[in-house]
Amino acid sequence: MTKHTGFTLVEILIVVIILGILAAIVVPQFTDASNEARMSSLQSDLQTVRGQIELYKMQHVGRHPSEDAATHTTAFWTQLTTKTDLDGSAGTAFGPYLQQAPTNPFQASSAVSEGGIGAATATDGWNYDGPGTGKFNALGVNGDGDALTGF
Repeated sequence: MTKHTGFTLVEILIVVIILGILAAIVVPQFTDASNEARMSSLQSDLQTVRGQIELYKMQHVGRHPSEDAATHTTAFWTQLTTKTDLDGSAGTAFGPYLQQAPTNPFQASSAVSEGGIGAATATDGWNYDGPGTGKFNALGVNGDGDALTGF
């Protein structure tokens, strides 16, 4: 009499069902991890840029970036990523404050709109209310173009 060793079909099905249940529990946690990583990156970028805006303002006699520039939207990142003089024009006295313009991970854009949230377009990643309040916010976090202001 020979004895056969191996798993029965029922045993294999039970293992497959258990693995399916575990996968159903674990997979949603990985999807949330991706969004949490983007949110963490966004919070870090917001904190960095806001801090550098304040430093710029202190070194430029209370002026916000792009306040005295001819073209506001393009001047904002230029003034923060290059050396500037006291009036915000290209120079050698102050800066640079950032190595490059950060990309909003929810919008995949580093474009910045100025003049409050209402001035933003669908392709903007950031909003900066420069000479008004000096607030810098992320756009598109909720998938509807709303700004993330709570950070």
